[in-house]
Amino acid sequence: MADADRLARIHRVREVQARLAQADEVRARDKAASEADLHDRIAGLAAAVAPQPVPLATAASLGAAAVFRERLQASAANAAVRVQTAELQLERSRLATRAALRDRTATEKLLERARAEEAAKEARKHEDAPPGGRRNRHEPC
Repeated sequence: MADADRLARIHRVREVQARLAQADEVRARDKAASEADLHDRIAGLAAAVAPQPVPLATAASLGAAAVFRERLQASAANAAVRVQTAELQLERSRLATRAALRDRTATEKLLERARAEEAAKEARKHEDAPPGGRRNRHEPC
């Protein structure tokens, strides 16, 4: 029975590990989505600030728009790197979740096997026991 208790403890630990891995995966998925949204917003801003023919454009306004576009381009490049990093982290989290679930399943199978062996041992014990059927309490009568 000590082996079954140990397996039950291991199963509880594996269950917690699986849940933590799933939570990490959800956080990584949310981060990847938010990074992708940020990248899309920056790309939209960069497209909105693209040079357009303006009849009364001054040198200062053109210079300011160029600096703003340059900063948006740099932000877009940084956002693209952050999106890639978030996607890599998401993939690592998915792999960790799969591994944790696989470990939990293996532990569950070991626990089921231990319970089946314990039940079989109990059944053999009852089979090997001497017959102790119902006794007639009035034999001497």
